[in-house]
Amino acid sequence: MYLCSGCQTAVSPDTKYFPVDWLGVEVTRATLGIIGMGSIGYRVAQRARAFDMRILYHNKNRRRKEEEEAVGAHYCEEMEDLLQQSDFVMLVVNLTPETHKLIGKKELGLMKPTATLVNISRGAVIDQDALVEALQNKVIRAAALDVTYPEPLPRDHPLLKLNNIIITPHIGTATVQATRMMAEEAIANMLAVLKGQPIPSEVFPK
Repeated sequence: MYLCSGCQTAVSPDTKYFPVDWLGVEVTRATLGIIGMGSIGYRVAQRARAFDMRILYHNKNRRRKEEEEAVGAHYCEEMEDLLQQSDFVMLVVNLTPETHKLIGKKELGLMKPTATLVNISRGAVIDQDALVEALQNKVIRAAALDVTYPEPLPRDHPLLKLNNIIITPHIGTATVQATRMMAEEAIANMLAVLKGQPIPSEVFPK
């Protein structure tokens, strides 16, 4: 969580030395809990395996055995089991009535005090008031959010005043290549509809 403050220190004209007591937490061999093992969650697991992480996941539907084995993922039927064991908890779910405030005070309390919560889905998946309290009281170690509710947060929001959180402006897909691929996929879907053909990326298949 020293990335932002470290960058500021590195470029500040007032810096005369670098702190030697900024110690982070290793990702290698840590336990990653993925909540939402759809296509994006599965790709996160593929990348996490390269760091020799222990991968747990909770999903509405369990993945096939061969898919689990390909990334070394272990299924947690109960989300609580994943929360209690994970060093990093990543949210990769769609925002639905069922996932609205999926992570609240109870769930945060189940996490390790050394754990980090990462949200790359939608801001409303987390009860942000509960997250503020958990970060202030060191219930969890840190949080990293690419999404909030609303976006951007009001400039006086308490999340913006904490030093154990990183917030980025919903830029998880903000690359030239990803934007081009999304545009091409949208065009392919529109052309398929106009031609009466099956929709390649149909959200709710018939």
